[in-house]
Amino acid sequence: MMRSRERVPTRRERWDTPDGDFVELHRVGALDGQPRLVILHGLEGSARSHYARGLLAAARRRQWAADLLIFRSCGDEPNRLLRSYHSGETGDLDFVVRRLIDANPEQPLVLTGVSLGGNVLLKWLGESGDRTPPQVAAAAAISVPFDLALGSRYLQRGFSRLYESYFLRSLRKKAIGKAARFPGSLDTAAISRATTLWNFDDVVTAPINGFRDAKDYYDKSSSIHWLARIRVPTLLLNARDDPFLPACVLDEVRTIAQSNAALHVEFVAKGGHVGFISGVAPWRPTYYAEARASEFLGAAVAARAVPR
Repeated sequence: MMRSRERVPTRRERWDTPDGDFVELHRVGALDGQPRLVILHGLEGSARSHYARGLLAAARRRQWAADLLIFRSCGDEPNRLLRSYHSGETGDLDFVVRRLIDANPEQPLVLTGVSLGGNVLLKWLGESGDRTPPQVAAAAAISVPFDLALGSRYLQRGFSRLYESYFLRSLRKKAIGKAARFPGSLDTAAISRATTLWNFDDVVTAPINGFRDAKDYYDKSSSIHWLARIRVPTLLLNARDDPFLPACVLDEVRTIAQSNAALHVEFVAKGGHVGFISGVAPWRPTYYAEARASEFLGAAVAARAVPR
């Protein structure tokens, strides 16, 4: 199991997107012939996110190349356009994957998404279906909020409210900055009044990304609707005590997975949200999710390399 999250040196690149905006990647090179891991972070994540550092370290230990995709508005500079990243935005991932394939069509790709990034990953895999690029060998999705509406409501309860308040502080600040750069686009008073993620998605996420309201956004973006169409080996790793999601959703996901051999379900009793920390001593923690994702992806790459 992984026992450290050492910092991995990366080089930062900015890639202009077809619509005139940009995304940022933090990149780690490797020897020719090694797989490449693409990492998608969670809500308000960045290159400083603990799990991102852990996944980059896991890739380096396997001598893989790796790219951490930083979603629009999550880097050091705000993105150029009014639209932003969200749980169902798969266009930027598709753009990055295809550019990586164009640059090195013989290199196997594996992908890991965490939380919101996991939802994006699963939705993209489902959208791609039988047209998924053959270079994509496997995927791993960690702590995914499969049903966004139920997850958003669940965050309004008890201890989960602490997580919601934490994210709202950052999201409101960014939205007010965006409103200043795009006058007339957003209602700053409504942004300030948003006390739940559902409220925020109603007044910000939905309108700037072409949805009617938060419910429409959640309905169209929830990865649970796309799981049946996934065609590459994909690990679904969640904890039943995740404060972002009621456990009944995981039961529904398990039922869907029973009819799709590409889906490998591992729903553990304890682990929280992007936690999965264990170990015999507090100063020597074990990070199970990152190690398990790396193990699963490595096995899938090795299986593809075996002559048939």
